[in-house]
Amino acid sequence: MTKLGAKRIHTVRTRGGNEKHRALRLESGNFAWGSEHSTRKTRIIGVVYNASNNELVRTNTIVKNCIVQIDAAPFRQWYESHYAVPVTKKGVRSKDTEATDPKAQSAHVKRVFAERAKTAKIDPLLESQFSAGRLYAAISSRPGQSGRADGYVLEGLELAFYLKRLNAKKSSA
Repeated sequence: MTKLGAKRIHTVRTRGGNEKHRALRLESGNFAWGSEHSTRKTRIIGVVYNASNNELVRTNTIVKNCIVQIDAAPFRQWYESHYAVPVTKKGVRSKDTEATDPKAQSAHVKRVFAERAKTAKIDPLLESQFSAGRLYAAISSRPGQSGRADGYVLEGLELAFYLKRLNAKKSSA
């Protein structure tokens, strides 16, 4: 079972002389943001939900299909550099302060950013997570077999489902 902590991976000899990489502890992973077609390596903060066993949540054990909280900073930086607009509406600078920050950009770059800004829409549930600095993600790899904790950022109906489950768990506790 893979715990949350400083990276510790052992190799295990398997049938045919092949090797598995057994992750005993992991602290980060590669997570994909599906709707934006972007993948970033980010820090895993903690395990928040596991359908099979609440003991795995309490002990911060990472297994396949568990829901974890990850650091939102790499995705925020990518989004803001790609679309040239802030992720959240809170703390948005006014037009006056933007004019005082001179950024030398060609006309082509300005057109590209203007075109991208038209499609820069984020789900309100995801936007609230960005403002908190943490995103919910699901682990899609098997850390005990592959030695990696890779996954995807939860969005849409799947995010709404798990938020409902987490809120129900908090209210019953």
